[in-house]
Amino acid sequence: MATDPSPILVLDNVTGGYGRMTILNGCSFAVARAAITTVIGPNGAGKSTCFKAVFGLLRLTGGRILLDGTDVTGAAPRALIAAGVCYVPQGRNIFPELSVRDNLELGGVALGSAGAMRPKVEAALDRFPILRQRASSQASTLSGGQQKLLEIARGLIAAPKLMLIDEPSIGLSPLMVKEVFATLQGLRASGVSILMVEQNARSALEISDFGIVLETGRTRLTGTARAILDDPRVARLFLGADVELD
Repeated sequence: MATDPSPILVLDNVTGGYGRMTILNGCSFAVARAAITTVIGPNGAGKSTCFKAVFGLLRLTGGRILLDGTDVTGAAPRALIAAGVCYVPQGRNIFPELSVRDNLELGGVALGSAGAMRPKVEAALDRFPILRQRASSQASTLSGGQQKLLEIARGLIAAPKLMLIDEPSIGLSPLMVKEVFATLQGLRASGVSILMVEQNARSALEISDFGIVLETGRTRLTGTARAILDDPRVARLFLGADVELD
C-alpha cells in the first residue's frame, strides 16, 4: 500500500475521443504512488482510451493530466517516457523476428547511449531468468506469457516510475497469469506505481491496492480494491445485470 499521500498521476475532468466520437466524458481520478491500481468497467467504458489519453495517443478536448504535479496534458509519448511513464498496450507488442536481447535494447533507445543501456538490459535479464535463458532466441519463439514478460521487461529498461499496463492476462494460461501478476506485485514492492486495466477483474483487484470503475467514459466509483470487490453494484456489473452507480 502506498504511504506517500501525494498521487503520482491525476486525471482532472479529461474529455476526448477519436474524430467526432467522444469516449472520455470528464474522467477524473488519482493514482496512488507505489501501489497497484486496477481500472475495471464494461466494454466500451473507455478503459484503454483512458490509457491512451495519459500516454499522449489521444486527442483531448478538455481537462488536464498531471504527473508528479506537473501538467503533461498532450505531451508526446517520447517526453512521457523520459518523464518516467511506461506503457504496455493490450495484445502482443514485440518485434517477433528480433532476439529477446534486441527487443530489450530497443526499450533503451531513450537512454541515448549503449553504455547507459547495457546495465539496464542486464538488470532486466537478471529479473526475468527465463528471458536470460532465451536471450538469443527470436522473440516469436517465446510462449504468450513469456512474450508478456518481455514487454514488461522492455518497459523497465528506462526505469519508469509509473507503468500503464492494459489487459496483461489476455490469452495467457492461468499459471502464466499468476506469474505476470506476481511480477507486477514485485514491481510495486520496488516502488513502481502501476495502473492496470484487466478483464479478469476479481483476480486483478485481489492483488491491487485500489480500484476504479469506469462507465461511459466517466469515473463512477473509486476506493480500496477490497471495497470495490465487496461493492454489490460492482458484482452486478460483472454479472451482466443493469447497474446504477449513482
